[in-house]
Amino acid sequence: MSQAQQPSRRTVLAVAVAAAVTGTAAPAAVAAPAAAADAPGRALPRPIDYRAWTTYTDWRSGTAEGTRAVSGRRPGVVIGAPAGTTDYTDPHTGTTATWEYATWTSPVHRLTTPATEAVASWNAHTPEGTWLQAELQGTYSDGTGTPWYVMGRWAAGDQDIKRTSVDGQSDGRSSVWTDTFAVDDASTGLRLASYRLRLTLYRRPGTRLTPTVWRLGAMGSDVPDRFTVPASTPGLAQELAVPRYSQEIHKGQYPEYDNGGEAWCSPTSSQMIIEYWGGRLTPEQLSWVDPSYADPQVDFAARATYDHQYQGCGNWPFNAAYAATFEGIQGVVTRLASLTDLETLIAAGIPAITSQSFLKTELTGAGYGTSGHLMTVIGFTADGDVIANDPASPDDEAVRRVYPRREFENIWLRTKRYNASGKVVSGTGGVCYLYFPAQPTSHQRRALAAVGVH
Repeated sequence: MSQAQQPSRRTVLAVAVAAAVTGTAAPAAVAAPAAAADAPGRALPRPIDYRAWTTYTDWRSGTAEGTRAVSGRRPGVVIGAPAGTTDYTDPHTGTTATWEYATWTSPVHRLTTPATEAVASWNAHTPEGTWLQAELQGTYSDGTGTPWYVMGRWAAGDQDIKRTSVDGQSDGRSSVWTDTFAVDDASTGLRLASYRLRLTLYRRPGTRLTPTVWRLGAMGSDVPDRFTVPASTPGLAQELAVPRYSQEIHKGQYPEYDNGGEAWCSPTSSQMIIEYWGGRLTPEQLSWVDPSYADPQVDFAARATYDHQYQGCGNWPFNAAYAATFEGIQGVVTRLASLTDLETLIAAGIPAITSQSFLKTELTGAGYGTSGHLMTVIGFTADGDVIANDPASPDDEAVRRVYPRREFENIWLRTKRYNASGKVVSGTGGVCYLYFPAQPTSHQRRALAAVGVH
């Protein structure tokens, strides 16, 4: 389970949902038009827009200041001739260093669904001595603009900078909560109508080092505001052979990376799917992990996804970026609209990591409640129930679970719920991580396109 108790996107978004119900003004998370979203079986338009830049043509279409596009099997953008130098003081170490930098700015993307939220994600290689910053700048539905918001400062390692989100970003109309851009009061009708993304690539001065970014994208959404969601009809019986790892056997390990156990649901889930796609860590990479610890690759994943500002491993884009550090794997953060979307992916051999929160009584067989948890969906039974590798299990053998379809569907896709104290708090509205091959098969490409990922 993630760091749901910390002041971050999760606690702020919970306040937002309560405000929407009580009619008081507060920052809003996932609000929506007053459609009858709770009506069973009602078909709803897809309230999710994911756009990514991945091809050589895409990279050539942006505005470059010191960057250049590279072609090949996996096109990307790199530092060509630096645009200049700048000093960066790492807020988590106090160290100031000088870096050469170059920027790439995407064309403006107009959202098919004006959004209350947006989450950026990226896939990149950052050799030692390099790092990157991703930013988002948007235009509201009233024609005014947002500032440039930092969506993450990231490197695969932690020797040059400490990987971090940036708190305290707001213009009084929207804010960034850890990794999520959110309109502050969606009840006003204000939405994000369009956006552009900017990459700043950094390297040590006087070297030829460069980050390489292969994918940069963002998911914008305006998910219907609802306690319950329309029921879907089962359509697939299939199970994928995904490795099983428990987060609980790591309890108390590495306090500097949030102490293992329930805090490590996100990296544990990520590691399962990374290894499903063939990603492996070398003995050298794992050499720093205490040799007495089982499944040391989970410890590595926790360190590699840790957000030093959030003080946890649950930063969504940092997990997707970690997955993409393995050769041949891409990772994105998006939302899905239904369990039918998950069935489409499973049928193409693509498991998914889902984010949900629930009371102990709301998910039969879980045996716990949570204010924020990630698990891996690996298939469906003949009855349509969800087969999940749930890392909140006492050991690796117990990780495979079968959860009732209707219960799982509701806790994952809803945007509001009641907590144990009877307060209205937020749900994640279908957030998931998707990891898939850098060179997907035609079946996989069709499945990804069907859920809005290209």
